[in-house]
Amino acid sequence: MESKTSRSPSPEFSPLAIGTDLAPPRELKSAATTDLDFSGLLADAIQLHEDLKSGNGGQAWPAGNQWSFKLQASGFRLQASGFQHEGRGENLELGAGGGLVGLGVASGCDITQPVYVTDQVNMLPLMEKNVALNKLGSKVQPAVLNWGEPLGSDVINFKPDVILAADCVYFEPAFPLLLATLSDLLALCPSATIYFCFKKRRRADMQFLKKAQKAFQTVELVDQDREVFSRENIFLYSFRSKTREGKSAS
Repeated sequence: MESKTSRSPSPEFSPLAIGTDLAPPRELKSAATTDLDFSGLLADAIQLHEDLKSGNGGQAWPAGNQWSFKLQASGFRLQASGFQHEGRGENLELGAGGGLVGLGVASGCDITQPVYVTDQVNMLPLMEKNVALNKLGSKVQPAVLNWGEPLGSDVINFKPDVILAADCVYFEPAFPLLLATLSDLLALCPSATIYFCFKKRRRADMQFLKKAQKAFQTVELVDQDREVFSRENIFLYSFRSKTREGKSAS
């Protein structure tokens, strides 16, 4: 039967147009290891160990799952307003938790440098465990990066030009810290692009997006997967330095 749902852009797909009720609480998992091949897109499945004893970041969340699937399906080729990036630069994941997105990039995308997966120190053992489970020690580098604090020397020396963030908009008191770190990363490498994927859960999430729009050049990435993402209130944006925008316009 032909679907009656139109794929043409419509206002209801905007995250700013969605209701503000909180999403139903997600069922918490027991510690376990799962094989993920993203519907056969990966020849060798990722083994992802999830463990909540160190916090909510120890569990895979919706935006991370959808974003990882999209990266595999696209071969990490994204396009928005004529901008195309092949994903072959210095990649860093923020708020990685167990490292799902970074592991997916390292396993299924054509990269030339190791992927840094970063989070708070309490998540470091879980990231290291998942890197070891997948034998990706040469392709994935776990590291501690605390939002709102000065960037460490390892990140400064790495100078990432592709920053991946999935489901980082969750804990409202951390929003200013996250914005500060995003700003620091774009100041470190003004040519960098941040790919920011999040699930809209509450009004505060939109306040974060509005602040990001003031601080950065932001573009919603819209393609054939937008309708699928929007059904789960998941949205994908690119953030780029306004300094870069000014230089390109001059």
